[in-house]
Amino acid sequence: MTLSDAGRGRISAAIRTAEARTSDEIVCVLAESSTGPTALPVLIAAVLALALPWLLMAATAFPLQRILELQLVSFLVLLIVLSLPRVRTVLVPRAARRAHAHRVAMEQFRSRGIARKKDRAGILIFVSLAERYARIVADDGIAVRVRQTQWQAAVDALVAAMREDRVADGFISAIDACGTILAAHFPPTGPARDELPDRIYVI
Repeated sequence: MTLSDAGRGRISAAIRTAEARTSDEIVCVLAESSTGPTALPVLIAAVLALALPWLLMAATAFPLQRILELQLVSFLVLLIVLSLPRVRTVLVPRAARRAHAHRVAMEQFRSRGIARKKDRAGILIFVSLAERYARIVADDGIAVRVRQTQWQAAVDALVAAMREDRVADGFISAIDACGTILAAHFPPTGPARDELPDRIYVI
């Protein structure tokens, strides 16, 4: 899945439009993957490579040197394949993948400055592509008045768009849905104070 410059521009415009209806701010983050490198690919490649000589000795008449060469090559090939981001993600249990994505979402919420806003009123729209994970994180000032379940329509729009490789459309639908919720609870109270950039961060 990719996000073009045009898609980024459409998302920025959607953020500005939504924020014009509310006193709160919206930050969007798109992560390619939230699951970092682990030792699992090395372990799996090593186990399979160690088993290969026994299979070759039972099924072939290869000399020992040839078997050892094939063992080394198989280990390197398996390690490369299993270390590919998409393959590595599949190796991790689903619950662990979601836990990794949730942790990254919370880290992004803190690092993007949402929690430092004076009125504690901002939300993060977070998507992690490899894990097929989407979440909306609201700051304290919003969370006390809007239940997490009220963001579900926006999350559903994001997930549906990811399945169809329409990342920009998914974010725009979610931004619009969130803007409607925020406008109902937190209408503009004065001149707009745009403390955070109206853009999507791709990590």
